[in-house]
Amino acid sequence: MSNAEESEHRRLARNLNELLQELRVAQAGVQILFGFLLSIAFTDKYSTASALVHVTHLVTVLCAAAAVALLTAPAAWHRVLFRRGRREDVVAAGSTFMLAGLGFLATAMAGTVLLLCEVVLCGWVAVLIGAVTLVVYAGLWFVMPRLVRDTSSKLGDDITDI
Repeated sequence: MSNAEESEHRRLARNLNELLQELRVAQAGVQILFGFLLSIAFTDKYSTASALVHVTHLVTVLCAAAAVALLTAPAAWHRVLFRRGRREDVVAAGSTFMLAGLGFLATAMAGTVLLLCEVVLCGWVAVLIGAVTLVVYAGLWFVMPRLVRDTSSKLGDDITDI
C-alpha cells in the first residue's frame, strides 16, 4: 500500500507504534545511566571530590531525570488517552517529548563523560572532552538528520514527519 492509499487511522497507528519503539531504545539507556549516576553519590571518592564535580554531577542527574520524564511521558499519554480518539495528540506530543528527552539525554551523557574525565584527567582537558561529547551527540542526533531531511526535501522526496 502506498502512502497515498494509507488511511489516516492506519498512518496514526503506524506513527504511534514507531514512536513507541523508538522510545523503548532511548528509555533503556537513560534509565541505566540514571541508576549509575545515582550510585556515584554513595562512593568514598565522591565525598572528597571538588565542588565542580559535585555541581556537574547534580546537573547531570537532573538532566537524566528530565530525560526519563520526557522519554516515558508518551507512554503515559497513550495510556491516559487510550481509546479516546486522541492518537494524533499522543503522536504529536510524544514526538516533541522524545526530541526534548533526547536533548536532555545528550546533555546527561556529556555530563557523565565530563565527570569521568574530571576524576581521571582534571581541568580543561576534561571540560574539552565533555564539550566534544555534547557536540558529537548533537551532531549525530539533531544536526545530521536535519541536514538529510532538508536535502531530501529539496530533492522532492516525499518525507513525512511523525
